[in-house]
Amino acid sequence: MTDRYLDIALTRRGVHCTAKLLTDRAPLTCAAVWDALPLGGDVYHAKYARNEIYALFPPFAAEEPPLENPTVTPIPGDLCYFTFNGTQLGSQAYGYGSGAGVAAGATTVDLALFYERNNLLLNGDVGWVPGIVWGQVVDGLDAMADAANDLWRAGALGETLTFRRA
Repeated sequence: MTDRYLDIALTRRGVHCTAKLLTDRAPLTCAAVWDALPLGGDVYHAKYARNEIYALFPPFAAEEPPLENPTVTPIPGDLCYFTFNGTQLGSQAYGYGSGAGVAAGATTVDLALFYERNNLLLNGDVGWVPGIVWGQVVDGLDAMADAANDLWRAGALGETLTFRRA
């Protein structure tokens, strides 16, 4: 199989990076994401996991992928896939509000990019939150990390995280 690559961008900031899909380690997840591209949505910066930016989507796979290639300690450049139900993300503490598509009982897919070290997927409300590592940034991580840090300091309102085939 030929290697597959994505272009991931913070649209308003005009920053992008390139990631390689890890089809050998997470084939079902990679297929689900690849078939759904392009994807884009409001970007969020993690509160608990630390150095993570992500967007939330309604389910797009015919069947949610199993927990293949899991981690609770993502490294810089990891792309992770998470599935949550509305009760897991419904707390006011998360701050999503009604605009994020997070509804009680509804499934939500979280596509995340980790841009720096020292991440731990432990949530005080639900415990360990393993993610599926389905891609790795191979170019442009430094610029994306700078933009993600700016997003943390300056805010995410009006910014979009997009995933497209490269």
